[in-house]
Amino acid sequence: MAATADHSTTGASAPAYYVSTPIYYVNDRPHLGHAYTTVAGDVLTRWHRQRGEKVWYLTGTDEHGQKIMRTAEANGVTPQEWCDKLVEEAWKPLWEHLEIANDDFIRTTQQRHTDRVQEFVQDLYDKGEIYKGGYSGPYCVGCEEFKLPAELLDGATADEKLCAVHKRPVEWLEEENYFFRLSAYGPKLLEFYAANPDFIQPASARNEVLRFVEQDLKDLSISRSTFNWGVPLPWDEKHVLYVWVDALQNYITAAGYGSDPERFAELWPASVHLVGKDILRFHAVIWPAMLMAAGLPLPKRVVANGWLMVGGEKMSKSNLTGIAPTDLTSHFGVDAYRYYFLRAIPFGTDGSFSWEDFTARYTSELANDFGNLASRVAAMVGKYFDGVLPAATASGEAEKAVQDGLAAAVAAADRKIGEDLDFAGGLAAIFEFVKQVNGYISDQEPWKVAKDDSAEGRARLATILYTAAESLRATAVLLNPVMPSTAEKLWASLGAEAGLGALAAQTVAGAADWGRLPAGATVTKGAILFPRLEEKPAS
Repeated sequence: MAATADHSTTGASAPAYYVSTPIYYVNDRPHLGHAYTTVAGDVLTRWHRQRGEKVWYLTGTDEHGQKIMRTAEANGVTPQEWCDKLVEEAWKPLWEHLEIANDDFIRTTQQRHTDRVQEFVQDLYDKGEIYKGGYSGPYCVGCEEFKLPAELLDGATADEKLCAVHKRPVEWLEEENYFFRLSAYGPKLLEFYAANPDFIQPASARNEVLRFVEQDLKDLSISRSTFNWGVPLPWDEKHVLYVWVDALQNYITAAGYGSDPERFAELWPASVHLVGKDILRFHAVIWPAMLMAAGLPLPKRVVANGWLMVGGEKMSKSNLTGIAPTDLTSHFGVDAYRYYFLRAIPFGTDGSFSWEDFTARYTSELANDFGNLASRVAAMVGKYFDGVLPAATASGEAEKAVQDGLAAAVAAADRKIGEDLDFAGGLAAIFEFVKQVNGYISDQEPWKVAKDDSAEGRARLATILYTAAESLRATAVLLNPVMPSTAEKLWASLGAEAGLGALAAQTVAGAADWGRLPAGATVTKGAILFPRLEEKPAS
């Protein structure tokens, strides 16, 4: 299973490229929004593996808190039984279905997590960073978050206030709690943000956090005493830890904090925390402050993606707009699914999903531009050279333009995907090259050149088809992180493994090295990469 993949990142001293998703709340099954972030992290880490780097990719589930407890009670099971069922029957199988190659899957009910969490908060308590007090104020169980008055909407009555995210009434809480001295870290956070301008991305997210912190931070209630589904405070077991303080620590507990110092030194600090914009403050304010208090390094980047929207509303189960990813993969296929959301929605902005747009991109970009190119090239090598890739011996300016186009596409895609997390821009660069190769074939008209039986004609035809096949070789490498099954099919069709080895062993930089596909490779026309779509299934 992908969740147990071993990418050999531990046991060495060099730091790894460590990417995390949020850990997802298991009150229900995953929807497109959860899968969007997880696929983005998978493509990012696969890309860095394709660079030849050591990589570690973490995802998992958040299993404590009042919302989980109430959901379990409503379903007649214990909270642990509910979590076990959802994780094993819904979350892990979906990540496997979507070919998510995570290196670890952390669950906050695992002892390897809870033991370390207790050690972490005990350390803060011993340092005087946590104190006892009382709290009263509005709380959204759906968000598992205390709300400020300015964050609430008016309800049906003068006294009712609604969560702006869930559009449901908040609850008024009054209880004795323990507090983390978050207010003391405002100046330190602002100083850190100034020294590390790329810490929070995109710029809109950074500006939001700056405005929030500049308004002065209030101390954070970190415990609850009115229910018991959580990690007990080690010094006062009448209290359980606030679910967010528990959850945030998964990024270090999974990486070996408190249990494996060598592994922790290799993995921490994380290279990128991927988060939804609705949980940005937890990751860009509370989490860095807690790490500062503990004397630990801060993650290098917190990158907030936008929301997937349906009818103007954030996609979620509570808003009844959740769509199961398998509703789409059963129609379009897994690789097309992975491609579409990263190509159609610039990462960091809100974006709307529609069947019509997905269908149009599938047909135009995947089936016509890319799939048809692979099919045409294989068919022509089969027809004119009996399936044996010929050598290029008559290259000219047209071929030089293709080579230059490839070099530009590799450079742009590597920068945009690998560094900027601009997946849409990186894929656009790759598919501009695919369009260029299609244009090259149309201009060179190999079907006409084939009518010339002279030595010069055969050499020219061989050069055209080698150029096209070599372009596909590079494209397979570049698209492997995004569409791994499709890229493998193309790699096999080109007969590339016999001369170049496994696709996974190819590097992004090596994709631009022209002439790597050996002449004499056996090229076969396999199954159509992107078959014609049937009618949209009934909803």
